[in-house]
Amino acid sequence: MIVREFKPKDLKRVMEIESMSFEEPYPPQLLRYLYDIGAGFLVAQEDNMVVGYIIFWIRFENEGHIISLAVDRKYRRRKFGTRLVKAAIEIFEKFGVNTVKLEVRAKNKGAIKFYKSLGFKEENRIPQYYENGDDAVVMKKEI
Repeated sequence: MIVREFKPKDLKRVMEIESMSFEEPYPPQLLRYLYDIGAGFLVAQEDNMVVGYIIFWIRFENEGHIISLAVDRKYRRRKFGTRLVKAAIEIFEKFGVNTVKLEVRAKNKGAIKFYKSLGFKEENRIPQYYENGDDAVVMKKEI
């Protein structure tokens, strides 16, 4: 498995993973826009196939934000997500970031458990954060 920078040719596969992973997937135009404006965008690749991705950026001078992380269902629980988060954190550290935040659906207990296993802590809850009215849990990690 390798982690590498996203390339525009990866967008179709990233969208397949995005659509299978989220109730309200981001549109491809938004993902391409995030890439175009310089957001961090890494993919995990296994046997020449993209199996996961992470999108992130520096929101404030010393605060990073994970925008989206997803792994193809067939490749979950095989450390692809862990490798992607760790790769993003390494990049954040190079830019002097000392805090990383993200939002996750409050009902997504598996994702919350995953992030906790990487040292993230629940910071607060945002009511009706998602379009369908679901709450978000804001998670934070000091690096």
